[in-house]
This record gives sequence, structure tokens and C-alpha cells, in this order.
Amino acid sequence: MSGLDSDLTEAICSAGYGDPFAVLGMHQNAGRICVRAFLPGAHACVVIDSATGSRLTALSLIDKRGLFAGPIPRRKKVFSYRLAVQWGEQEVLLEDPYRFAPILGEMDVWLLSEGKHHRPFEKLGAHPQQIEGVSGVVFAVWAPNAQRVAVLGDFNFWDDRRHGMRLRRECGVWEIFIPGVEQGACYKFEILDQALGRQLKADPYAFAAELRPGTASKVAGCPPKVPEFAGRRAANQGNAPISIYEVHLSSWRRVPEDGYRCLNWHELASQLLPYVKELGFTHLELLPISEYPFDGSWGYQPLGLYAPTARLGSAADFKSFVQAAHEIGLGVLLDWVPGHFPGDSFGLAQFDGTPLFEHSDPREGFHLDWKTLIYNYGRNEVKNYLIGNALYWIERFGLDGLRVDAVASMLYRDYSRAAGEWIPNEWGGRENLEAIAFLREMSEILASECPYAVTFAEESTSFPAVTQSVAKGGLGFNYKWNMGWMHDSLGYMQLDPIYRQHHHNQMSFSLMYAFDERFVLPLSHDEVVHGKGSILSRMPGDIWQQFANLRAYYAFMWAHPGKKLLFMGSEWAQVREWSHQHSLDWHLLESAWHRGVQALVRDLNQIYQSQPALHQIDFESRGFNWIIADDAIHSIFAFSRHSENDFVLIVANFTPEVRHQYRVGVPHAGRYIEIMNTDSTYYQGGNVGNGECQSENIASQQYPQSLAMTIPPLATLYLKWQGE
Repeated sequence: MSGLDSDLTEAICSAGYGDPFAVLGMHQNAGRICVRAFLPGAHACVVIDSATGSRLTALSLIDKRGLFAGPIPRRKKVFSYRLAVQWGEQEVLLEDPYRFAPILGEMDVWLLSEGKHHRPFEKLGAHPQQIEGVSGVVFAVWAPNAQRVAVLGDFNFWDDRRHGMRLRRECGVWEIFIPGVEQGACYKFEILDQALGRQLKADPYAFAAELRPGTASKVAGCPPKVPEFAGRRAANQGNAPISIYEVHLSSWRRVPEDGYRCLNWHELASQLLPYVKELGFTHLELLPISEYPFDGSWGYQPLGLYAPTARLGSAADFKSFVQAAHEIGLGVLLDWVPGHFPGDSFGLAQFDGTPLFEHSDPREGFHLDWKTLIYNYGRNEVKNYLIGNALYWIERFGLDGLRVDAVASMLYRDYSRAAGEWIPNEWGGRENLEAIAFLREMSEILASECPYAVTFAEESTSFPAVTQSVAKGGLGFNYKWNMGWMHDSLGYMQLDPIYRQHHHNQMSFSLMYAFDERFVLPLSHDEVVHGKGSILSRMPGDIWQQFANLRAYYAFMWAHPGKKLLFMGSEWAQVREWSHQHSLDWHLLESAWHRGVQALVRDLNQIYQSQPALHQIDFESRGFNWIIADDAIHSIFAFSRHSENDFVLIVANFTPEVRHQYRVGVPHAGRYIEIMNTDSTYYQGGNVGNGECQSENIASQQYPQSLAMTIPPLATLYLKWQGE
């Protein structure tokens, strides 16, 4: 009657058959129409004509576990039907998922099989939609080496027998349309591998996920594209001022009266955004917000690249947050992690029983430092998964750009590995050719599809042409973090001033390579963790000297060529080391010392943006000129920054001694006024300075004109030429 032998019946009833669409649903055989349905726990099942509502026939229960089958009298062609299913005393009308035709179109299958689908998230994952007037969710997942894949969730009692999927062999994607599933439903994929092992996996393309410790994916629609807006900053143009406030959202501010919880997107929009705007930053950079299981990873071990973390609210809430930032003129950047992923059993590791997303050999596929897995950039489907994710955040949420994490670890096969622990590339070298090709392809696609978007590489080596265009042989990033400047300058500032004369070049060496790339100067989260202390705590001396050192350092940084980045709390001199488990110490702003640093950062941002000389020619040597680079004994530096039509003079003194009548050569005769003095009482300094200076016809530092200045202790001055 059923047309099924005992082995096939057993495979269907025990969730062991990999092609359920070949058995279940409506089939035409020898001119007859037969319907089979697997409905665990049901007592009876009747086939109903969807068009007329007529009850056509009752199917026979051929296996007590719930397998029904039977012919449809007087029907010779396949038609649309529903099932009236009896569970106990209740009858329920159901749409049979096995009556629906394949969902992926031929073009989608081809693009996915060729690895050329730049937006695979539009087809893979869980997508609420209507098919033939029936509402439900299309599920699709790439698992080419699985024997069987099923969807389990709230809607089917997490029963792996009920919703086995159809394999599209051309592209290795499994798909099914399940009627009646609603937004918010939790689900996972159960994968039967070639060794008959079963594992539950979260959806790599899920748009939402459970809050930890839950690990299920949640049905949520793909966010629609965000239209381009007129006020977007031209941040990918090197002549624009860029000052970035980096923030870990879960620890920026907590709510002590509500269980010490972190703020949600709505609260962050009303508190964080106006705060950052008032301080004059141009951009907000968010530490990773893709869903991640372990709080202590700060988001750098994501397992849901397409799902904004449930810690902060919904995807719609996040989109509103970005829109609110744009409305007040703030750009939003996202810290993005395409370099590695954790090996949690519910994630990407051994996804279909094979190393699908990662390399099989741990010498290529395992990070020794972070105990994580490395993406296999040689697989087109993996590249599309990552490039699609970059487009997803930019196009669907309106983000202004991405800071790509740990690029150095991607570029080199021997990164943090000893001899014998890595495999050379095909040419015998240490470069990861596949990762390099991936980064270049990503840069080209973003430049083409999202020309307004800006990309930043966290790259700590001397790999060449990181910010050169792909057409010219580079990686195509817009900017690169200047880790050398950060390391050298912080090392210098930590020294007691008496020893700085012996390390003078640590503050000047960065100008030897400052124009090789388009740099960002980062004082990031990495500099205030793991026992390093806060930026303030690394400054030597008593409290007066610590704060004076910090103010002088910040002003030196804001005048140095390169865009600026400061981690949260550093803008008002957080005292203790940052902890992701605690709020910043906002009570410190009750102290005039800390308010002074906050006021300084606000003024530095204002001056930086208002003075073209400080940002317009950041990446060419003609925008910078050393005046005094060799006065190591006095630990004094003097240089000028230039725009097309103007310049600013910068003088820094990194000793606690006042320098009276100190002569500094200047390129033009005339009057110079101080537009920044970090020793001002406004910032809690000693108020030593000049106010204004008149040049004298006395040659100094190869200039015919010079200024006789009073240079405050542990301070940086900006002076603006007022003409002759």
C-alpha cells in the first residue's frame, strides 16, 4: 500500500533517511497519486483538496510511530493539498512541507555552487515568507558532506524526525519550507554525518540568536537595505578629520539599580551618542557585536556573524541606534572578526562532520594563541560567507565601515608559530596566499558595492601596501592601525622624564615611516588590559605629573600625522585597568583632574577638525615638517603641520622643567597665538605659557625667523600664525 520496504520505513521513522522529499509528500506513480506523511503521535490523517476544501481520503497508518500513506482516488495529477490530522480528540489542519517544490532558483544554485554569491545571506539561513499563499519559513543551510539534515525547533518539539530537508546536490545546500513557523521561534540544524554521528548546530546565517547561555538560533527576517543618506562623512578620503571613540558597549555604563545590567540599544542611543558627539569625536567604533557565547572574549570569538548580540536588544533596535548616530552626525564603525572562530560544538567547527569552514590540518587551521579555528580562505563558499557578512553589516544596518581584527594573523602562515608548526605556501613562503586573495577580493567588492564604506586594518607587521589599492598591488584597506607608533610612544611616556633623553627617538622614529601607509594612531582597548593598567596609570610621577604627562601626550598624538582613536574611559583618564565585567568609573568625573582631561580631549577634537593643517595632508610628507627633532637633553620636540594654505606650529616639552626663552625657528615672520596649551588652568595645569609670540629676525633651526618662547613643563603647545 505504501510502496515502502521495511528498511526505508525504519529510516524515515528513525530520522535516518537523507532524501525525505523522495518519499514523503505527494507522488505520481504509474498514473496514480499517492500521499505519504510522517506525523508522530497522530491517530488519523485525511487529505484535503486546498482548492475546494473537499476531504478526499483517509490515509492509512502503516507504522505506529506515525507514518501514514495511501492513494488518492480519481486523481492522476499532482495538486495542492492540506492534511487534517487527529491528535487525541483534536483535529488540526496542516500544510504539508513536503508538498512544496524546491525553493532555490537555478541562478541561486549556480552562484552558490560557484562561490560567486556575494549576498548568500539572502538565500541561506531562515527567511519568513509566503509560498502559494502559505506563510512559513524557508530554511537553508550549506552542509555538502552530511548524510541528512533536519530542522529542529520550538515548532516541532525539537523532534529530529519531523522536518528532514532536501539536498540541492549542485551546491551542497539543504532546504525546506516549513509552514506556520513564526518570527522568534528557536531552531537548530541536526546534522547526520558520514559516520552516522548526530550533532546540533546553530545556523551560520541566523539573523538572531538566543541570549547566552542559550545557543539556539532564532527566526528573524533579513533586515532590508538602508538607503544612502546625504550627511554621510567622506571618511574614506584621506583629507578628512577622523577621531574615533572605541567602546565596549556592555561595560561603558551599567545600571546598578537593575541588577548591574548593561544598557540596551535604546539607552545607548540616548546616553552614549550625545556624550560622544559632545566630546567632538567623528566616529564611534563598536567592539564586535556579532553574537558570541563567552563574555570574556569581548566579542572577538563570534559564533553568529549575522546576528547582533541579544545582550543589547534586537537587530531592529541596533538599526535604530545607527540611524540615531547618523542624525547627529556621528559615523558608526564595527569591529569585525573574519580571522578565526571558536570551536564550540554548536558552532562552525566540523559543521557537517568535516572541516567545512576551517582547515583540516591544525598547522593551518588552529590558532595557538587564542585556541580558535582559522577559516579556510581557499574555499569559495567560506569567502562568500565572510564577504557577504561585510556587505550585510554595511548595507542592512547603514554602518560606515569595518575595522578588521587581527589582519596580521591572517597574512602569515607562521603567525605565532615555531618552526615545524606551520605549512609553507605553494611557493615555499610564509605568506597566506589564500587569505591575501580573500582580503583583496573583499576590498574590491566593498569599493564597488559600498564606495562610501571605510575599512581599517589592525595589522602589526611591515606587510607592504596594506592601504594601497588592489589595482596597484595592495590589500585595498583605507587605513591601517599604527601599532609601531603606539608601542614606541607609550614606551617613551612610561619612562621617568630623567631617562627620556636616552630614548628620544621613540617619539620621532614614527616619522620615518608615517607616510608609507594611511595610518590611524590607536590607543585602544588592547592597551588597557592584561596587567598593562590604564593609560594614566602608566604615566610617571606624582598626581600632578601623571596628569600633565597624559595631557601632553594626547596633544602630541592629536598633532601627529594620522587619524585618531581613543578607547572609552581614556578620555577622562580612567585610573584602573578596564574590565569587561564592570562599568567605567564615572564617579571620577567629580574630580577636577579628570574633568580637565575630558575638557582637553573635547578641545583637541574641536581644534583638530577646525584646523585643516592638522588633518588635510595626513599621508604626504609635505604636510609635516620637523623643526626640532634632536633636542634629546631637554626632551623637546617642535614641528609644523601644513594644509594647502595654512600651518600650525607644535612644541612639546616632556620634562617637568619650564624652558624660558627657548628659541624655535618658524617658517613665516609675524604674530603667533596659542590655540592649545595643555598646561592651561582650564585643564588643571599650572598656566605657564605665552598667550602669543612675535617672531624675531633671529635665525634658528635653518629659519631666518624665530620665536623666544616659554615652554611649560610636561606640556604641548599649538600655535597659529596670524600673518605678518
